[in-house]
Amino acid sequence: MLEYNLPRYLPSAEELPDSDETPVDNELQELIPGLLKAILLILWSERMDWLFAIDMGIYYHPDKPAIVPDGFLSLGVERFYDEELRPSYVLWDENVVPIFVLEVVSQNYRKEYTTKLDEYAALGVLYYVIYSSRRRRKPHLEVHKLVNGKYELQAGNPVWLPEIGLGIGCERGNYSGVTREWMYWYDQQGQRYLTPAEQIKQETQRAQQETQRAQQEAQRAQQETQRAQQEAQRAQQEAQRAQQAEQRVQQLTEQLKALGIDPDNLG
Repeated sequence: MLEYNLPRYLPSAEELPDSDETPVDNELQELIPGLLKAILLILWSERMDWLFAIDMGIYYHPDKPAIVPDGFLSLGVERFYDEELRPSYVLWDENVVPIFVLEVVSQNYRKEYTTKLDEYAALGVLYYVIYSSRRRRKPHLEVHKLVNGKYELQAGNPVWLPEIGLGIGCERGNYSGVTREWMYWYDQQGQRYLTPAEQIKQETQRAQQETQRAQQEAQRAQQETQRAQQEAQRAQQEAQRAQQAEQRVQQLTEQLKALGIDPDNLG
């Protein structure tokens, strides 16, 4: 937990600027954290103890400008504290340092690998994640974990984050109609969690399969009913033939008796 050396009287989130009016450099800076948040909204839909913010200012001192990462995750906080939602993230109100911060490197390099690395370490952010699809000789994704006050680069893709209970990684996929490399959340076995669109598609396919199975069962039931009806008709026909045979035997017996012949003594 960050040790604060703050003035006695502190402004609230509503009194602090909620934007530095600096536009993002690249659409990916919105889409990549937006995808991660969209997956969490489904994955953690029953949880109310987390916040994933996009391009939201983190205030750590009232007299200093906010740090504005592309995305960050905090655990153990109220997901919503009123219907207006949070205009910014004020550490002296929240009392929880974000556990995960994401920076997406754009064309305009913003010191993600230098100054921001030191800033987030000083703040006490456990995981600092940097993504750059423009790198050629180094991994696009870097996951840094704070160990004894310094960040250590974690190996692998995806990287399991036990304190969060999720893995983070990147792979090619389709989101917002664009096929490219995207960042995703993963389970402990390295299986990627589906995007909302993929979940809808999967549920639609499952519903179609269930409908097909129901139709097949209805067809089988109809066929069984038809077979049962046919068996009943055959049984009825057999009974009719037996009855007709019995009638013929009776007629023949009566004819023999009329001729003075006892049918029971024929041998």
